[in-house]
Amino acid sequence: MKVATWWHLPLGPATAYSWRGDPDVPAFMDTDPIIVFDGVCVLCSGFVHWVIRRDRNKRFRFVSAQSLLGRAIYRHIGLPTEVFETNLLISDGYIYGKSEAFFRIVERLGPPWLLLAMGRICPQQLRTWLYDRIARNRYSLFGRTESCMIPTPDIAGRFLA
Repeated sequence: MKVATWWHLPLGPATAYSWRGDPDVPAFMDTDPIIVFDGVCVLCSGFVHWVIRRDRNKRFRFVSAQSLLGRAIYRHIGLPTEVFETNLLISDGYIYGKSEAFFRIVERLGPPWLLLAMGRICPQQLRTWLYDRIARNRYSLFGRTESCMIPTPDIAGRFLA
């Protein structure tokens, strides 16, 4: 089994989809990739809208980190449930965070967006440092809302909770 890190949180073959056996995590459909995001963060919500507009196959699903399901997922993988400094991507039994989540998301969007994944050429430590700086300052840089994003009726079916 791989060792988990903050930016890449694999649930190896022995523990793939381990949240399914966790009684504290509500059951949810995990067959499509899921983005868990900070629902009050203007940057994070903006990224979700950006993905929705570019997800031609409408495969991505979304859940706010502040929701019951979002908090349960963060708790399950040992991340704080009051401060959400990383978006997560849940895909094929693995959970990815930080820049690795971003790169895997844009890869799934196809051309031309998958070219953004070339950012992986930057050393992991530099990517993590940069991601952390933005994450810690995202509210002061981009703003925050008083409540979580409420999806419009045309996209509501893509949100899990």
